[in-house]
Amino acid sequence: MDISAMTARRPYLFRAMYDWILDNDLTPYIVVNTTVYGVIVPEEYIQNDQIVLNIAPQSVGQYSINHAQLEFNARFGGNPQHLVVPMAAIEVIYARENGAGLGFEPEPQYENRPKEEPKKPSNPFKVVK
Repeated sequence: MDISAMTARRPYLFRAMYDWILDNDLTPYIVVNTTVYGVIVPEEYIQNDQIVLNIAPQSVGQYSINHAQLEFNARFGGNPQHLVVPMAAIEVIYARENGAGLGFEPEPQYENRPKEEPKKPSNPFKVVK
């Protein structure tokens, strides 16, 4: 079977690395490419089209993950915010304490992103494509 016909590896590898980091009592961080369609993060924390996010259970609320995206609440500067991170936007997951982690290579399943403009969100965050 051609790899492009298979499901993306990223969600599976992401979950495994996330669990491994937590099982070792470390803090999982992700590096997000904010140019990917569907990313909703606080714009003022984006640097060089990336944002680094702490996704430890004690740092986020209402954490939800599926094959398409992560969704959770977090605080920035004391203000609660709702974030959406498509799997295609996650470049790296690593442990803050020692840098152990995994970078993700491009996958064909993520190359055909929608080209249309996203609808204006009802929250103050920028939807970046």
